Amino acid sequence: MASKVRDYTKLATDILEAVGGETNLAGATHCATRLRLVLHEVPADAKEKISAMAGVITVVESGGQFQVVIGPHVGEVYDAFSALIDSSEVEEVEAPKMSIMNRIIATMSAVFAPFVYILAAAGIIQGILILITLVMPSFPKSGTYQVLSFISWSPFTFLPIFIAITASKHFKTNTLISVACCAALVSPTWAEMAGTIANGTSINFMGIPLSQTVYTSSVLPPLFLVWILSYLERFLNKKVPEIIKELVVPLLCLLIMVPLTILIIGPLSSLGAEGIAKGYNYLVTVAPPLAGVIIGGFWQVLVIFGIHWGVTPMVMANFKMNGMDSFQAFQTIAVVAQVGAVLGVFIKSKNKELKNISLSAFITGLFGITEPAIYGVTLRFKKPFIFGCISGAVGALITSFFNSNYFAYAGLPSLLTIVNAISPKIPSSFIGMVIGCSVAIIGSVMLVQIFGTGETVSEVATMEAQLDDAPTKVAPVLSAPIINAPGVVNSPVTGKVIALTEVKDEVFASGAMGKGVAVDPTDNKIYAPFNGQVVMTTDTQHAIGLKADDGVEVLIHIGMDTVELKGKYFSTQVKDQDYVKMGDLLVEFDQDKIKAAGFSVVTPVIVTNSDDYEDVIAYTQNDIHHGEPIMELIPKGGK
Repeated sequence: MASKVRDYTKLATDILEAVGGETNLAGATHCATRLRLVLHEVPADAKEKISAMAGVITVVESGGQFQVVIGPHVGEVYDAFSALIDSSEVEEVEAPKMSIMNRIIATMSAVFAPFVYILAAAGIIQGILILITLVMPSFPKSGTYQVLSFISWSPFTFLPIFIAITASKHFKTNTLISVACCAALVSPTWAEMAGTIANGTSINFMGIPLSQTVYTSSVLPPLFLVWILSYLERFLNKKVPEIIKELVVPLLCLLIMVPLTILIIGPLSSLGAEGIAKGYNYLVTVAPPLAGVIIGGFWQVLVIFGIHWGVTPMVMANFKMNGMDSFQAFQTIAVVAQVGAVLGVFIKSKNKELKNISLSAFITGLFGITEPAIYGVTLRFKKPFIFGCISGAVGALITSFFNSNYFAYAGLPSLLTIVNAISPKIPSSFIGMVIGCSVAIIGSVMLVQIFGTGETVSEVATMEAQLDDAPTKVAPVLSAPIINAPGVVNSPVTGKVIALTEVKDEVFASGAMGKGVAVDPTDNKIYAPFNGQVVMTTDTQHAIGLKADDGVEVLIHIGMDTVELKGKYFSTQVKDQDYVKMGDLLVEFDQDKIKAAGFSVVTPVIVTNSDDYEDVIAYTQNDIHHGEPIMELIPKGGK
């Protein structure tokens, strides 16, 4: 264990000096226990020097990072470290390098996911207006219609503003500068200028002719603008003197990025999106059944891998060019088919827990949210997912013969959005959607009834364990009484006990952080293991430090290297200095998604002040429920 230290500034200074100073520093951040540095070059004796410093537990080199293990006080050391360096010269450590495709997928997800429900809400309003117009043909002439109509179109008209906000956070650039640049793209003045150019009047900027591209409802132009802006802003922050930086940096960003976008970035990216849309539309024109089978059958596979956000620019380009889009029509069939599959499981299964989760997933699926159905049921048991894909392909194949299209954008295509296919331009469009959706639902339900759900006894048992904290679940009989006694640490999570030495992290396994035990969770919740105070939470939400009323200090670290997820899939329910009672909910996490991202969820439970005790005895039972004793602390001088 490291010796205690209170002079964090001295420790930070010594570490910085040992790693070669600021000029050798490429990045810096911290997790719950470690100061994580990226160095241009690791000095030969740095590891030994820093490991010997008071306050440092050990040093680990992993994943391209020079990790200084400090323990619960890493936040204070990081703050002192940050004060010694120029933050404009040093960036936060990035996640491990990903392939270009994975980076594109991650970007699309990060940019569009936060506001997809806004677009979905606007799409529902448009669908309602379509239905009212069918009943009242004169309704579009009313003021009520006009107000509701412009409300529903506003998120799409100013879509670049939404993208500016979310993309700036993803690319780590100034949000207000990003919004200012993208606001210029959707300015009514620019729309008028573009219209003038479209009518044959030439307008030049510094001798260069402008294109007629309009950026309302556009996706790629603002996305590329913010991406390039992130590099420009960082460059300017390094070069512009501090005294004038606050004014000059946004000034230069606006003067450079807006003209650059309307001259080059916008026209090229718009052409790219339109080119992809035209390629898809060509496939629909020459072989609509093939397009239907591909999208109806494989769309949910794209959802599994997170690739589905990548089609948004193409869909928006379709609406912009043609006022309609067939992709979302076929996409809806695929969504509805998975909803039918999970309904089939609800009907077929005799297991109460599986029926409960299937019903819940079915309800959310009606609103176009299929992740609970996929990850919770259909993909988990495999057969229902396959049946959903088959039924989706057949349903979309049938729909393709009716020339079905969506005439209003659906943020979350679902059974509720099929009214978006209603249009006097193509009377058969809505009929095709109704028939296709019916085939998709009924087909999925019937296939599950005929061939089964694919559930096994062990799989259902695992599901029961993961759902044992649901309100409808009867609490299991515990093998030991739940107590809050001095010298006892209860398990904060339900799962399988693992010896600390078996944890695949040398810092935890060696006991350098302190004695303890680990749990491989079977549910997604972390509870307080005793009465005490929260002494540490993290921005990345993957770890939490507690101090019991009797003085024991415990670190709960959810997963291995999960700091790289930067808080994704975690939700901390408490804050620093909160007082908690044993059994209070501390953190929720999604272990399926964490595992899918390539990380272990094995959770060390460490007594960080182990040196204050004669011994820390970890209980050896294999399975444990949260609230059961997992460690006993032996005070110095005897029990």
